[in-house]
Amino acid sequence: AAAAAAAAAAANTSSPKATMYSAWGVILGAIICLLSYSQHCIWLTKSAYSSPSIVLVAGWGPYRHIMDDFREAYYWLSHNTATDAKIMSWWDYGYQITAMGNRSVIVDNNTWNTTHIATVGRAMSSNETEAYKISKMLDADYVLVIFGGLSAYSGDDINKFLWMVRIGGGVFPWIKEPDYLSASGMYTVGGDASDTMLDSLMYKLSYHDFQNVVTQQGKPGGYDRVRNYEMGRKDFTIENFEEAFTSENWIVRIFKVKDLENRRGHYDLEVKLK
Repeated sequence: AAAAAAAAAAANTSSPKATMYSAWGVILGAIICLLSYSQHCIWLTKSAYSSPSIVLVAGWGPYRHIMDDFREAYYWLSHNTATDAKIMSWWDYGYQITAMGNRSVIVDNNTWNTTHIATVGRAMSSNETEAYKISKMLDADYVLVIFGGLSAYSGDDINKFLWMVRIGGGVFPWIKEPDYLSASGMYTVGGDASDTMLDSLMYKLSYHDFQNVVTQQGKPGGYDRVRNYEMGRKDFTIENFEEAFTSENWIVRIFKVKDLENRRGHYDLEVKLK
């Protein structure tokens, strides 16, 4: 009994000191967590939020690579095209082209006319001859597309393309989404892609001359780093549009709509809307 009482007395004597150590341990742990979190916030701000959305960043630390293709392209537009030039692109980029390129666009983020947007979708999903007719009807001087095959930028027009087809098909019922899918029903621009997909203006403008570009060691020319396979068709030419500008990382591609006035008899510019 005496031994038990002595042990209890010793425990009561050491309890305040143990409690103090525990409290300091909790405080120290909280300080470390707060410091670590603040460092994480600083790193995240520097890495993810320090550049505008039109400036793309790839890699980390010493391997960080800045891709400024959008501003590069809009600067080119503002200095190398006529002040009254009209740019046809998907509506996502309308505000940027107007504000930074100082050029008029066919559709932008504020376009409420569904038929107008669908007409641009129809142009992008049509073959080159039909797309040329639509471009002339819309009085477009240039066509701008976004392509990520070299840079691995996944927000490009190829990944958005089915929306162009769907919106176009909502007004022009002969545009059918299944026509742009492979025989197995998959959306692809590779070897299994449908002829309708490979003949579309979007495919031709995006992949023009891409077969000559080696994007990754050990891969053939024309290997798409977003889709992770080789482009489906390489032996094609463009007759009615000519490449005017391609940004450093191939993200923005701009093509001039050729002036074929002397061949107008060959091109029926009366485009049926409905």
